[in-house]
Amino acid sequence: MRTIEGVDRMKQIPPHIKKYVAEQHYDQYTPINHAVWRYVMRQNHHALKDRAHPAFVEGLRSSGIVTEQIPRVSEMNACLAKIGWGAVIVSGLIPGAVFYELLASGILPIAAEIRKLTNIEYTPAPDIIHEAAGHAPILFDPEYRAYVQQIGEIGTKAFSMKERGEAFEALRQLTIVMEDPNSTAEEKAAAQRLVEEKQKAVALLSEAEQVSRLFWATVEYGLIGDIDHPRIYGAGLLSSVGESKHCFTDAVAKLPYTVEACAASPKIVTEMQSKLFVCQSFDELKAGAESLASTMAYRVGGTESLQKAKRSKQVATFELNSGLCVTGIVSEIMTDQSGEAVYVKTSGETALSASKQQLPGHGTDYHASGFGTPIGLLAGGIALEGCDDEALASLGVVVGSDTALAFASGVVVTGRVKQMLRQNNDLLLISFDDCIVTLAGNVLFKKEWGTFDMAVGSRIVSAYPGAADPLAFYQSESANSANADPEMAATEPEPVQLAPLSALELLYQQVAAIRAQHVLDESNVQAIFSIHQELVNKHPSDWLLRMELLELSLASHPGLSSLEEPLREELAALSQDPALTNLIMNGLAVIDV
Repeated sequence: MRTIEGVDRMKQIPPHIKKYVAEQHYDQYTPINHAVWRYVMRQNHHALKDRAHPAFVEGLRSSGIVTEQIPRVSEMNACLAKIGWGAVIVSGLIPGAVFYELLASGILPIAAEIRKLTNIEYTPAPDIIHEAAGHAPILFDPEYRAYVQQIGEIGTKAFSMKERGEAFEALRQLTIVMEDPNSTAEEKAAAQRLVEEKQKAVALLSEAEQVSRLFWATVEYGLIGDIDHPRIYGAGLLSSVGESKHCFTDAVAKLPYTVEACAASPKIVTEMQSKLFVCQSFDELKAGAESLASTMAYRVGGTESLQKAKRSKQVATFELNSGLCVTGIVSEIMTDQSGEAVYVKTSGETALSASKQQLPGHGTDYHASGFGTPIGLLAGGIALEGCDDEALASLGVVVGSDTALAFASGVVVTGRVKQMLRQNNDLLLISFDDCIVTLAGNVLFKKEWGTFDMAVGSRIVSAYPGAADPLAFYQSESANSANADPEMAATEPEPVQLAPLSALELLYQQVAAIRAQHVLDESNVQAIFSIHQELVNKHPSDWLLRMELLELSLASHPGLSSLEEPLREELAALSQDPALTNLIMNGLAVIDV
């Protein structure tokens, strides 16, 4: 397991991911935000103790996540450090590849936002309740933690497609619109139509989508145990007051877990789930993830893996059986009559690596315009990667000598051997001067283009998205973005201007301060009566603060007993609103235990 400790965690995050890391801005959380957190956490402790997997209940105790206020990311780090994990704040719904890479590194992404009071039961957008109260506690189970890290590692190797990226962006926008209380019905409908349109444009079920659906059906919405009496382990259920109860009703179908069934089920993000998958154990999940991984390009290799890289239209890496890795955007694949790749080209900045380290002199500055190389055996079934010095000499592959290498595919490389690059005695690259490369009469490389660097390798053994050496590959990108505007790079971010608290938020703040004292004096009792009167006069529709006042009236001071009856009457009246019925009844159930 890879772990990142302390302040070094940020140093280990590659530049292409750091741009998604954000500040928490803890002072921006309002008193109502903290009350929402408190309500959900009390519901979790109460309602889930007999419904959730025991690892979650134990994790709530072990994690140190408190009920009274939203945790700071530093506190999350301290808790997760006990199991070798950490946490970073991210900006909302981040790309899947970034999310998986963080999980694979033992880092839990935390969305700083918290759901609105109006969406307290369910929100389609990621928030700190979902991440901290849903994901974090159950990570303290070692078997489950291993599965999450495993699927993270698989996710980083999963190819997506351009169309899938557009579908993701539409989905991200939908979650924003659905969470925004100011969104109109027309805006919500338009965002939903765009998601459907973009999803229909995805002709093939990509590897990334298969992994995403498996993650959704397990880590987010999984049930475990007996199919007739399962327990919850999915964070989407554990962090949703409404859905954690809804999932046990007859309105939700419980199906046996299989990877195939999960991958065939599209994700539903705008409403509660209509079907859930029940696994027997976390070991079954690990076996399922392994079976999916065994079908993916990074495990299978071959021409199909190159084709997936090309369809992705993104930076990808393919590895030859010599150990050489080529990172770039695969732009062209030439094949023989049987459809096997015989020559591959990348476009734009490309780098060569081996053993996850970029080769000296073969970074994106040198291969700035792309890279091309033949793949396959030489005529006569000779594999260059298996040739010793004597065999190479017999082929004319000697530094300073002219040679012509004829591949079984028909590709011919003619030129003077300039250099041979080895690593650990493995031949990785042969460079030629005055070189011409042809295939069936077509010129693939001309002398005037300079040195031809030919990859050694007769077979593609792996292909996956991203770079073999991310720190080196994306270093130039990071430097270029900084150099493009040095003033911006050197400028400290402007301090966040906090909006003044509303009258209702000030009341929530007063109650939070009173709760923190634990023992009430007469002045606090009088303050509570005043707060209640203010609610009656100016905030007749607020239910959550009334719930907190009721809890204080029952547990803190005999002088507050006369407040119980009017608060219960007001809550009963508010519960006639169908949107509030479950929220108020659930809150009363916790208080009246």
